[in-house]
Amino acid sequence: MKVSEAVGQIIARMGAGHVFGVVGSGNFRATNALLATAGPAGHPPRFTATRHEMGAACMADAYGRVTGTFAVVTVHQGCGLSNALTGLGEAAKARTPLLVISGDTPGGQFGSNFWIDQDKVIEGMGAVAERLHSADRAIEDTVRAVTRAVVDRRTVVLSMPLDIQEAEIPEAQIEQVQAAAPPAHPDPAGLNDQAAREIADALLTAERPVLLAGRGAHHAEEPLLRLGELSGALLTTSAAGRGLFVDDPWHTDVMGGFATDGAAELVAEADLLVVFGAALNRWTTRSGALLANKTVIQIDDTVSAFGLHYPVTRSVLSDSALAAVALCAALEAQVAEHPQVGSLPRTGYRTEEVGRRVRDSLHWRDQPFEDRSEPAAEGRGGVIDPRTLTNALDEMLPMDRVVAPDGGNFNAYPAMHFRVPDTRGYSVPLAFQSIGLAISSVIGAATAQPGRVAIAGVGDGGFMMSHVELDTAVREQLPLVVVVYNDDAYGAEVHHFEHETDQLDTVVFPATDIAALARGYGCEALTVRSVEDLAPVADWVAGPRTTPLVIDAKIAKFASWVLAHTFGADE
Repeated sequence: MKVSEAVGQIIARMGAGHVFGVVGSGNFRATNALLATAGPAGHPPRFTATRHEMGAACMADAYGRVTGTFAVVTVHQGCGLSNALTGLGEAAKARTPLLVISGDTPGGQFGSNFWIDQDKVIEGMGAVAERLHSADRAIEDTVRAVTRAVVDRRTVVLSMPLDIQEAEIPEAQIEQVQAAAPPAHPDPAGLNDQAAREIADALLTAERPVLLAGRGAHHAEEPLLRLGELSGALLTTSAAGRGLFVDDPWHTDVMGGFATDGAAELVAEADLLVVFGAALNRWTTRSGALLANKTVIQIDDTVSAFGLHYPVTRSVLSDSALAAVALCAALEAQVAEHPQVGSLPRTGYRTEEVGRRVRDSLHWRDQPFEDRSEPAAEGRGGVIDPRTLTNALDEMLPMDRVVAPDGGNFNAYPAMHFRVPDTRGYSVPLAFQSIGLAISSVIGAATAQPGRVAIAGVGDGGFMMSHVELDTAVREQLPLVVVVYNDDAYGAEVHHFEHETDQLDTVVFPATDIAALARGYGCEALTVRSVEDLAPVADWVAGPRTTPLVIDAKIAKFASWVLAHTFGADE
């Protein structure tokens, strides 16, 4: 068989979850072989043809985050790969296990229109560059690329030079290839008996302990809930972990820049923070302020996570679930051996007064605000406060949902005013701080969870960059709602610089009829200037939901609370 066919078959046999991409001559044969080969589940992976390579990368990234399986992106060489780079950068920064197969120009053909140094470009984006080195090594090269994506949880690009793809190898050589091994957890020796006892002592003596869980703790929900109950700790998550503790009455939703003022105060007042699989970046910690005046213990299964953003009191190399189980056992042993330390479960931070504060500060939709909606006036259309808009939609749209916020001044509203049902109901593509990723990301997350309503919150700037993938959503008949927070500008830049200059023409645009554009793709669409304009949403919810709905919301223009935290602007 040709090497291109062998590559596709090997990737399928090793467990590819879903394939997203744009197919050209450089990836045509490998992609077709991949889609014709049954994997460990007994059937070939499904394929979603996207309209742009960046959309493919974002969809695969979100699919991988939701399912935990490795998704595949397939692209043409050179320009096909370069089109995908922003999505690959997002996936690489989020440590998403993702495999990209890309054509490549044969060695030495520097005059080809398609030639770029793909390895340097890939490594520059923070991804892992792998390639087919020869026909004789093609099987080993492919297996290595898949293994690095799955076991190391990395975004890996396998470059496939066209001349090597055309070479032939014996078909029997791929017969022994099996599914990729699941990622190995680090030996819990990092949390040995002594370390477990010492951390248990810290939990037993803390007056106000808090447990923080990130994306690396998605699989640790049950032991972390138990640990919180035994230790009397409040529970919180990073943005990437949102939804993990949604049914527990002692969780404060997201820690950091997305938190309500009351929730941030509860974390700031803690005297112990035990961190499970969270990066402790500037957003989660409010630029380190929420780490002050407390002991911080960071548990992670990746050595490079320790001290990456801020120093901590103690670092422990362990899987989050294994560590939580060990700490529960250590707490019970300490109390059994030393009754004088008290009984379990402890009260800790879970007092009646704190419970009231948790309830009062849990949801942004319940926080008081001055509605800045404005009715239509002579010569001017009305505008709706983005908080009013999002709170109304939160009530109207089913809770069986997945939410993806885009970047921008508005992003606090879809990111936090929309409630989520669980951790699979939230996909936050902001690791790269790019705009224009949310529509594709939520399509990927929805593809992994058929039946859930997919909600993308985007600005008009991000929408205009990415609306081409509405065509993909229409073809796939996805129950997609795109909420466009339309202020006819790059709002973050307007509110960042308006205090120092009135020269804002570079970031302000003429009004665009986004609803008309969406209808051109075959979507349902409406323009919203008031809550009353949202009435057709109820009809969409009651219907088959097989046609995406785009809401062009003309919003009031002011700096959001997230932007106020970020730039020190006045709200």
